[in-house]
Amino acid sequence: MSSRPTSAAGAESLNIALPASLRAERRGKVAILTLARPQKRNALDDTTVLGIETFFTSLPDDIAAALVHGEGDHFSAGLDLSELQERDIRQGISHSSMWHRVFDKIQFGKVPVVCVLHGAVVGGGLELAAATHVRVAERSTYYGLPEGSRGIYVGGGGSVRLPRLIGVARMMDMMLTGRTYAAEDGQAMGLSTYLTEPGEGFAKGLALAERIASNTALTNFAITHVLPRIAEIDPGSGYAVEALISSIAQADAEAKSRLTAFLEGRAGKVTRPE
Repeated sequence: MSSRPTSAAGAESLNIALPASLRAERRGKVAILTLARPQKRNALDDTTVLGIETFFTSLPDDIAAALVHGEGDHFSAGLDLSELQERDIRQGISHSSMWHRVFDKIQFGKVPVVCVLHGAVVGGGLELAAATHVRVAERSTYYGLPEGSRGIYVGGGGSVRLPRLIGVARMMDMMLTGRTYAAEDGQAMGLSTYLTEPGEGFAKGLALAERIASNTALTNFAITHVLPRIAEIDPGSGYAVEALISSIAQADAEAKSRLTAFLEGRAGKVTRPE
């Protein structure tokens, strides 16, 4: 198994009832969800998916960001194929809709979510990652959508989220041919937003989550809930929604305090990247 940390230094248990395949902790204002099924490459069975929903709907009010990562050598190898069963069309739609509901609780949930990727990020594991807001990939990461060769089709929202990240043509190629992409390719394509050396992803992801947690709650809500929707509507409507949410955000008391601190020289300026 990998020597990656199973928890953050200084983390404490988070009192959320979860299945054995998941573990919840917190460090300050950051909630940490660990996919803890390494013997199955963190494959996602229904129990685990419903546990993910429980985690994201049960976060305490003082949590301001979340971090998702996987224990062992892989983030997630996707759907647990041992759970596949004969379903009629109605049952199949219901099962897929359950995954949609759960992953929506990540993308449009209470707090921004950072995801740390390593090893296999395949099928449903990639769909899970695509529902998060910031993705950190270690160089061991590889991506795949093997559904085509297995006679199935993505069912966890991949058809909606992944084309927005990598385009229809690339997703079609991955599914038709079984093509996999390495971490560096995924970074260039937009599957990840940060790339680290092996073993460094968790620390980077936690630092980003803590940075995000320091923002105002209203600004984080606008970025995660309003920005994606503005991007999907016509420009005129987008400008109107942007003006509205901008006015609401700047009227917030915490925003006013932060702007005053900046004007008085008590807050740092934007500088060149190191």
